[in-house]
Amino acid sequence: MIEIIPAIDLIDGKCVRLSQGDYQQKTIYNENPLEVARMFADAGIRRLHLVDLDGAKAHHIVNHKVLETIATKTNLIIDFGGGLKSDDDLRIAFECGASMVTGGSIAVRNPEVFASWIEKFGGEKIILGADVKDEKIAVGGWIETTDLELMPFIQNYMGKGISKVICTDISKDGMLSGPATDLYKKMLEQEPAMYLIASGGVSSIRDIEMLIENKVPAVITGKAIYEGKIKLPELAKFLI
Repeated sequence: MIEIIPAIDLIDGKCVRLSQGDYQQKTIYNENPLEVARMFADAGIRRLHLVDLDGAKAHHIVNHKVLETIATKTNLIIDFGGGLKSDDDLRIAFECGASMVTGGSIAVRNPEVFASWIEKFGGEKIILGADVKDEKIAVGGWIETTDLELMPFIQNYMGKGISKVICTDISKDGMLSGPATDLYKKMLEQEPAMYLIASGGVSSIRDIEMLIENKVPAVITGKAIYEGKIKLPELAKFLI
């Protein structure tokens, strides 16, 4: 089976989606993220991936009040990311109800801080965000592609205690063109113990079934739900 994790991306406190991380290609789906979160919870979904896009731009947590509202008014298990750069950002995120946090750019640009988070909070509460383009790590809202190879980057942090990895193929994100299944298969062949969370490109129930066939343990989906490509009742068969 596979863990279904819907995504809510936040700009100005509203539920939005970007295409390939481009802030100029923004679609507002709902002005009330709590309403969306309750819709997911009512469908039997347990997890939520909440992304602070304002925070990612500002380099510090911004939409923590939205996090707090969703955490206190639903039973969803929330992982929160976007702009988390300091111990204070993490403190705010956890105090506002995040069960887990995701760090991407920070793991590249300030590995000492990210490693300290893993040591302090444990690998169960810290998720590694590995955004990738042509199997190279990308940072800064995907504006900058680094020279870091995907798997050595992940393996370094697995050695420090990370188990959960969100991997987003930038070329797929928000495009409804299907997930990077071949990439995920290759990643799991190298690191079968990794709890790989596939992200980007999911456009149909069949895409999710393909990820299951390739033993991917979890998937984030957003745009396909918001645009009606995937209906929430269709996800019931995957819910544990």
